[in-house]
Amino acid sequence: MKFMNENINGLFFPKNRVGSISGEEISQLNNYWEVTDAFSRMSYMSVYIIDYYHKNFEYVSQNPLFLCGLTAEEVRSMGFEFYFKYVKKDDLELLLKIDQLGFDFYKKIPMDEKKWYTISCDFHLLSDNKPVLVNHKLTPIFLTKEGKIWKALCVVSLSTHMEAGNITISKCGSGDYWSYDIKEDVWRNQKKVKLTERERDILRYYAQGYSINGIADKIFISPDTIKFHRRKLFEKIQVSNISEALSFVKNNQLL
Repeated sequence: MKFMNENINGLFFPKNRVGSISGEEISQLNNYWEVTDAFSRMSYMSVYIIDYYHKNFEYVSQNPLFLCGLTAEEVRSMGFEFYFKYVKKDDLELLLKIDQLGFDFYKKIPMDEKKWYTISCDFHLLSDNKPVLVNHKLTPIFLTKEGKIWKALCVVSLSTHMEAGNITISKCGSGDYWSYDIKEDVWRNQKKVKLTERERDILRYYAQGYSINGIADKIFISPDTIKFHRRKLFEKIQVSNISEALSFVKNNQLL
């Protein structure tokens, strides 16, 4: 238990340790849970809220992916202990490192821009003792006066990758993102993927259930041309099938 407590405390990186909350900061809340709950009911993704002041999970949605067979209330009660029981052991060290990397990065962001950034990574959750690779995104929703993250919104979906890691930080409205190179221990600035108009058309029709021939009829090109654009798209976003492509563009807000 001592080992677990020490590691749980490790998730509360000192540079973001929230020691107190003022009345003015508390006034920010205004029943935001209701909005979060409404969003989770409309989404296939799992949603939860971390409170770095109380060091717990303040809210956990009913969406099953993140629950690993538990109820939302059971996961909420476990808080950070949940990670140590249901994240694959090999990925726990990675998760602790991501936490430190994220807060180091956020510390350098101007106060008025912090809420615009999202950190994303992939790790395995154990559901029925089977590892499921998920994508985990975290963005601040409330900050302290000092600019520390008080509460953060987390969204969990199935990963479009094959392995854990894939650590990125993106800024809403920016064409750039930062990818962490684990081997070189460095952040690399990169450009976000841009879809062509033809690629967007093809993806929209695939999402609606059209076949290759059906899409060809809709946009007045041959089925072979559809296959050509599809192959180029898979290479561009590094996926192997249309299901992965649709998940990628949804998770990365490209469509």
